[in-house]
Amino acid sequence: MAVTVTDENEVEAEVDTDVEPATEASEDAVEEQAAEEDVTPERRPRKWLWRSLIGVLIAALLGASGFLGWQLWQQHQVTTAAHDAQDTAVRYAQVLTSIDSNNVDQNFTEVLNGATGEFKDMYSQSSAQLRQLLVDNKAAAHGVVIDSAVQSASKDKVVVLLFVDQTVANKAAPDPRVDRSRIKMTMEKVDGTWRTSKVQLA
Repeated sequence: MAVTVTDENEVEAEVDTDVEPATEASEDAVEEQAAEEDVTPERRPRKWLWRSLIGVLIAALLGASGFLGWQLWQQHQVTTAAHDAQDTAVRYAQVLTSIDSNNVDQNFTEVLNGATGEFKDMYSQSSAQLRQLLVDNKAAAHGVVIDSAVQSASKDKVVVLLFVDQTVANKAAPDPRVDRSRIKMTMEKVDGTWRTSKVQLA
């Protein structure tokens, strides 16, 4: 608005016709704000696309980490099974290769307690004949595991290789001699306990 003085007592007001309507001013303000916020119609789809890609990436990472975690847990279970079965196989091999003709019944009981499946059936069937043979020959043996290694392993079945030195004496050969054997022993988990299901001379 411009003010013009035409006389001492008169003041003439002139309207500035250059002033834009209020609605146009408000539209300009909105456009300026949109420009400042960088939210133009062209950029909106890009922002949506980036957000979608980030969401997909996060979901993929979470899925991959979950799968890797599951794999690590499975591997941990197999590693633990291999370790426990190997320890049991070492102890059992020493029981199996240590026999005293004066204490045969206890020896057989210990062997059968640690056996299962095929090996338990075979040992049970031959135990009577084996017992008489040991008693008649006054046989004695003492086994020591020199070394052992896991050949294969799963959560419920482990194959162990054992290197055993067995000192043997009997009525015909009272002076002890050392027999060296390599035994392949299959261990199976039965009701939470590792037992021997197969014994082979390797």
